Amino acid sequence: MMASATISADAGIVLAQTPQRTAVESSRSAFKALLRRDMRVLYKNLFKEFLPRTVLQPFLLVFVFTFVFPKIGQGIGASSGPGASDFATVLIAGVVGISILFQGIQAVALPMVQEFGYTKEIEDRVMAPLPVSMVAFAKVVSGAIQGLIAAAIVFPIAAVVPASPIHLHVSWLVLITLAPLACITGAALGLTFGTIFEPRTVPIMFGVVVIPLTFLGCVYFPWVALTPIKVAGFSWLKVLVLINPLVYMNEGFRAALTNAGHMSLWAVYGALLGFMTLFLYAGIKGFKKRVLS
Repeated sequence: MMASATISADAGIVLAQTPQRTAVESSRSAFKALLRRDMRVLYKNLFKEFLPRTVLQPFLLVFVFTFVFPKIGQGIGASSGPGASDFATVLIAGVVGISILFQGIQAVALPMVQEFGYTKEIEDRVMAPLPVSMVAFAKVVSGAIQGLIAAAIVFPIAAVVPASPIHLHVSWLVLITLAPLACITGAALGLTFGTIFEPRTVPIMFGVVVIPLTFLGCVYFPWVALTPIKVAGFSWLKVLVLINPLVYMNEGFRAALTNAGHMSLWAVYGALLGFMTLFLYAGIKGFKKRVLS
């Protein structure tokens, strides 16, 4: 919009008016400001909150399954030969996926439950000059960025901790396209959870939803390994877990990081796009309902 000027009849002074920003420009600036605020909070809490919650879970998974078990000769990964190395390689892809999923819940869902609850911080956010749906989407973008950081942290852990070597075969095209998609899906799931659960029901969220997602998310085993679990010749568990978005994340990262057998990439990308759309729709709709009610 062009700046205009007025002339004072008495003083003959030209007064330039400040150009007014359009609604789109104001919304873009407000969206960037919300992201900068979240990144600033992340930086301030980097060592107090973010790194401990981000590092601890993947470190313990890798440490127990790929270091402790082979050392004591017990259980999964107990052999010291190629079997242990193969299991460790398969596990790393699952640890990347579960780190992204948990980061989406911890970075989006849990803070949102508090903001809708006793802190009421969400009231300050929705006063920003942009649509309410974009306020919700800013939460998703912030959570996705944190998910990418969490995924990156897994690789130095995998390089140092396992007793058996990790053999990664990186498909860069798959990795750089899958990782952002998985991170947005995980953050969108966190947005959906954050609008559904109240502070008093958070234990239910972890006990009834998050734990089953984790154990049946193909973190510790590839999806094709479920084929022998049958009833009347039907691989029921292999079909049942297909409702779990974590399955597609982990299978996708196995395709991106290993030579192990994995689900078709067409199915992986298609399912993740579907879950991302579903969670964004449900999360933004629930967010608007909570804010405007």
